[in-house]
Amino acid sequence: MDPIEALILDLLAKVPAGKSIAPEDVARGLDAEGWRRQLGRVRGTAVGLARQGKIVILRHNKPADPDTFRGVWRMRLPVEGDGA
Repeated sequence: MDPIEALILDLLAKVPAGKSIAPEDVARGLDAEGWRRQLGRVRGTAVGLARQGKIVILRHNKPADPDTFRGVWRMRLPVEGDGA
């Protein structure tokens, strides 16, 4: 498993059901000093996980299409009612 994928799933497993994490949380876990350089990789991995149905990408606390979302986003594990 990709280390970014593993970190995303590990961080999500540690938050209460229905709660989300920010991509910055994952990036800082990868590289505390140069975390901003990791954000593109985190986004790409998150999109892949969302396409597989393993996570949900959120915009304004609502599920977003992993192929078209823009701006500030978060991620969480799927919950009942997501339609996934």
